[in-house]
Amino acid sequence: MKTAALIPARYASTRLPAKLVQDLGGISVIQRTYVSTLATGVFDEVWVVTDHKEIEQQIVDLGGNVFFSKKYHESGSDRIAEALELVDADLIVNVQGDEPFQDPKSLKDLVAVFERPKVKMASLMCRIPEDEAYNPNAVKVVLDAEMNAIYFSRSPIPFNRERNDDIFYWKHIGIYAYTRELLKEFTTWPKGRLEQIEMLEQLRLIEKGVKIRMVETAHQAIAIDTKEDLDRARNFLKSIL
Repeated sequence: MKTAALIPARYASTRLPAKLVQDLGGISVIQRTYVSTLATGVFDEVWVVTDHKEIEQQIVDLGGNVFFSKKYHESGSDRIAEALELVDADLIVNVQGDEPFQDPKSLKDLVAVFERPKVKMASLMCRIPEDEAYNPNAVKVVLDAEMNAIYFSRSPIPFNRERNDDIFYWKHIGIYAYTRELLKEFTTWPKGRLEQIEMLEQLRLIEKGVKIRMVETAHQAIAIDTKEDLDRARNFLKSIL
């Protein structure tokens, strides 16, 4: 099974303008994400899918694969689905462009679940304590007995009615893996009611009855959305160099 990592890289961003081209240790955020993803050794191909010439040129400068997409897409999944006209792979992993430090073990574990024929989509999660679960930017997921997602929410789920001290929550980490066929089909579906309420694209699949196999990881990626996130990423990079 041929596996490709596709990195959606939209130039516009609200909280940190042009965040993907900000400097992170001598190269840009998107360049570091590309290099980090390639270095995991998990993928047969790694592509950046972007709507901006500066990002395109930065990846070309690295000798990397880049697909120039339309300016507007509803989501990262829609953006990478457009690139399937050029990318020939059976399994597609959507790696977030603003997460420059990819973890090889997490990605290997994610891809490995597709050895089971029933798995058509998978994603990552990690444990978090209850106090972090009340942050709406941390998306929570609850599971069935086979580690498939039942629901994703910005609210703390499940609700701790008895105020148990030993409860923990699963935080969704937004790296998705899909079979080629499911990605193409999924991105033709209209938004469902739950997706419109929570603004979480994975709920479109839940509403359609698609099983999303969740894979536990201990790695919590640094996602760069704000200047504070960028400073944290720069400090982390200094600590590992």
